[in-house]
Amino acid sequence: MAVEDKVRSPCVSICALDERDVCIGCQRTSDEILSWTSMTNCERKAVLVKVAEREREVAL
Repeated sequence: MAVEDKVRSPCVSICALDERDVCIGCQRTSDEILSWTSMTNCERKAVLVKVAEREREVAL
């Protein structure tokens, strides 16, 4: 059984929170950013789904 690689952070080194407490670079909330290193791969994948939704909202 192979060990699953860790899901990589979406960080793009543009770290600034907007008025919604969401990073304008990676679209994660401050809580998601702070918790990232202790999250499971499943939790990280769930955050990435939210990130994709936020990116679509910003693009509108």
